[in-house]
Amino acid sequence: MEPQLRIFGTVISTYTRIVQIACEEAGVAHETIATAANSQSNRHPFGKVPYVEVDGLELYESVAIAQYIDNAHNAGGLQPQNPATRAVMDKWVAIANNYLFPLFEHGLVMPWIMHKVAGIELDEARIAKALPDIARALSFCEAEVMKDGAFVRGPFSLADMFMYPVLRGVQMTPHGATGIGQCPALGEWMEEMRQRPSIISTQWESEN
Repeated sequence: MEPQLRIFGTVISTYTRIVQIACEEAGVAHETIATAANSQSNRHPFGKVPYVEVDGLELYESVAIAQYIDNAHNAGGLQPQNPATRAVMDKWVAIANNYLFPLFEHGLVMPWIMHKVAGIELDEARIAKALPDIARALSFCEAEVMKDGAFVRGPFSLADMFMYPVLRGVQMTPHGATGIGQCPALGEWMEEMRQRPSIISTQWESEN
């Protein structure tokens, strides 16, 4: 099938995967063109990835991209119509983007990627400094899920779509696997998500 959407981004990027999941959920044929954030071919005005070409548009910022794909090609099926429920979804998308991703990525995930992929010595001091905050963040998510279902309650939504790749990156590190292993409700949700077709079809190579 001819791709309807082209994703320009790094292939191990959390946010590239989020856009890929959005396409899979909406049934949109897509291809990913490996594009480094700092490359001359990157047309994102602020040097980030991903950006996409779809329906004659060039879009960047993953929330806007995911919402467009869902609205234009999936009848908004990943976004609750009830205003209160939608506000909860929006809250968790914002938590994933503004708090969890920066903490996890810079404090744990990126040091491990640089160590495993590039052979750079593991920055143990950086990880040790971040671990207390990471533990608190995971405990917060666990407590919210236990209290009222948080982002796991109800049908699959954009909140699940943003939270899973952010947490999966953490889970793929030894420290993160231990932390999430101590959060049974969060771990159960992640295992359920791993069986979803859109998650399976967008797995990173390092997951196989």
